[in-house]
Amino acid sequence: MTTFPPCPQCSSAYTYEDGALLVCPECGHEWALQQAEAVDEAKVVRDAVGNLLQDGDTVTVIKDLKLKGSSLVVKVGTKVRNIRLVDGDHDIDCKVDGIGQMGLKSEFVKKA
Repeated sequence: MTTFPPCPQCSSAYTYEDGALLVCPECGHEWALQQAEAVDEAKVVRDAVGNLLQDGDTVTVIKDLKLKGSSLVVKVGTKVRNIRLVDGDHDIDCKVDGIGQMGLKSEFVKKA
């Protein structure tokens, strides 16, 4: 059994193939399989103000971030250099001075 990607409009998992198109039964959206594959490959990560982030960028933290299981805090204005974009909940891997290796969410940083 082939699994199809979820609907790009409503994220429904019940998509099915109809000839050369994929169809969502919940919202009625139709799209080509090639379009779905292109969307997956071109994952875009944006910062809190909408700037496009890339590997190697320098970002600034826009909110105090408490570290779980520790008393350390990443303060507002902390610059993080040479970020690496990854898949997952925390989409930035980086090394913060004085704290070490950690993952950040792109919604809490802005491009420097």
